Amino acid sequence: MARYSAFLGRRVEVHYRAGDVLLPASGIFVADSGRSIFLEQSLVQHGQQRHFRWEIPYQFIVRLEEKSEDEKVGDPGKASVTAMKMEPTDQGSRTAAGASAGTPALLPLRNRPKTA
Repeated sequence: MARYSAFLGRRVEVHYRAGDVLLPASGIFVADSGRSIFLEQSLVQHGQQRHFRWEIPYQFIVRLEEKSEDEKVGDPGKASVTAMKMEPTDQGSRTAAGASAGTPALLPLRNRPKTA
């Protein structure tokens, strides 16, 4: 089932996780596969038309909001969907999530340097 298909053809801004970083992406919502969403953006750079397309899997989406052409980023009063379940999946993500919550965290050392 396509979870975000109501946004099809609309200009949106998506905030998504890439590792321990939260990144924004904006463009036209062009497809929803049921597992991922696809955004597309066109621009002119150095006199040439450029097209960018993002595929963002559902599990990495933190927030998706509709934007109008003249709307500024962070402007309240727009349609918005926030992903509710954001559980870190690996130890590094859990550690980073704990550190960002203000709790002290210890990072595991996987490849310890050899001493002479």
